Amino acid sequence: MPGSSLLERVNTLNPQFDFWSLRHVEARSEHLKVRQDVLEPPYQCVDIGIYVTVVQDGGVGYAASPDSSKAGLADAFERAAAWARQSARQALFDAKLFPKSTLSGRYKSHVKKSYLKFSLSDRIDRLKEAAALLKSDDRIVDWTASFSHTQSKEFYCNSEGARIQQDFEIFIPNLTATAHEAGQTQTRTLAGHGVGRQAGFELLDQINFKESAVRIGQEAVELVLADNCPSGELDLLLAPDQMMLQIHESIGHPLELDRILGDERNYAGTSFVTQNMFGNYQYGSEHLNVTFDPARAGEIASYAFDDEGTPAEKVFLIEKGILKRPLGGPLSQARADMEGVSNTRASSWNRPPIDRMANLNLEAGSHSMEDMISSVERGVFMESNISWSIDDSRNKFQFGCERGQLIENGRLTKVVRNPNYRGISATFWRNLAKVGNESTVGVYGTPNCGKGEPNQVIRVGHASPACLFNQVDVFGGHQ
Repeated sequence: MPGSSLLERVNTLNPQFDFWSLRHVEARSEHLKVRQDVLEPPYQCVDIGIYVTVVQDGGVGYAASPDSSKAGLADAFERAAAWARQSARQALFDAKLFPKSTLSGRYKSHVKKSYLKFSLSDRIDRLKEAAALLKSDDRIVDWTASFSHTQSKEFYCNSEGARIQQDFEIFIPNLTATAHEAGQTQTRTLAGHGVGRQAGFELLDQINFKESAVRIGQEAVELVLADNCPSGELDLLLAPDQMMLQIHESIGHPLELDRILGDERNYAGTSFVTQNMFGNYQYGSEHLNVTFDPARAGEIASYAFDDEGTPAEKVFLIEKGILKRPLGGPLSQARADMEGVSNTRASSWNRPPIDRMANLNLEAGSHSMEDMISSVERGVFMESNISWSIDDSRNKFQFGCERGQLIENGRLTKVVRNPNYRGISATFWRNLAKVGNESTVGVYGTPNCGKGEPNQVIRVGHASPACLFNQVDVFGGHQ
């Protein structure tokens, strides 16, 4: 077990508390960007530290440190114990409820062509090649190709004997092209910056990285020349790279159990969902099936255990439109007396684990793309999120996409720019008319989900088929 030397130092200290746990995180990141065919200064970062939890005398305390020496560990345990004694006087929950995993295990991202096996010059050459392909027209005024890569090794242990090692490799390629013509500017990206997975360079082949560069440049020019999106009550067909944002904002965040309990009210907002809705509330149409599935390999937030040692498993949160379970880890479950999922996660070694989305997916249906398009008399097909706004109870929303295409009499017709739509979470999903089959599924992920005080930005995965909604309020952007 890679954490054995750390354990030896902890055993030497022999901490005597009602319960303790220790999480060690070592993360190495690199970001490369070629903009307008010029390599920007490479960014590389190493971030290493420990996070200690102590339960003692009816309180729970935490402490973090970049120092994992014996002296650093002793100091962290001492500070966590002091906070435990402080919190016992003003406890939000009974410290006996704090989760105490007894499990051990290992996890490693399934990667075929590790990013780190390619030289720095190889990585840069691939970006320069893609950047050159983006600049396919004089009307393209800005263009970038970038790679973000993180390798993270995380070790968890506690006084109950849990020993968990998880090694992650995250790869996020991106492409952007901005075109300008006659006072109109439009930007097209690689799936709205949403292509993030646990993967290596095999991902570039899976998403046709070079071919995508050519397409994105061409589509940016196409959008500059396109008409504005029409407005009205129209059928709306959403591509998977927009569905990820729709799922994230209007299902994921409202179902976070700590948010429902009020923990996020002062910062990230509350939720229109209440505890008495679970088990009976009609969240969407009968076609809506949403799962929490960190055990699904390859998505950006896959794992075998959450950050408090709870084993990952696939769970239906919404089944045939009925709300079943919240996104709440063991502590929130105990506080709310409800079943939840294994989603207690921290963004780094210096943040406490809280209720987060991981891989939150919409299950595939039975319709091909052709089936869905042919069923629409008048509608819009929208791709790739470009903007979003949602109220603090995660109910009313307004989303903008990069590219729209009209659907007229069962056929895709002309491209339109500035496509937007709005709705109310509590009713929008009930207008879900058809769900695409496996051939329409896209797997996406974002590294930028924010929540918590102090703020935590974490990776979240979403897999979804294309989905058709009836009678949605669609509108074009500013002329």
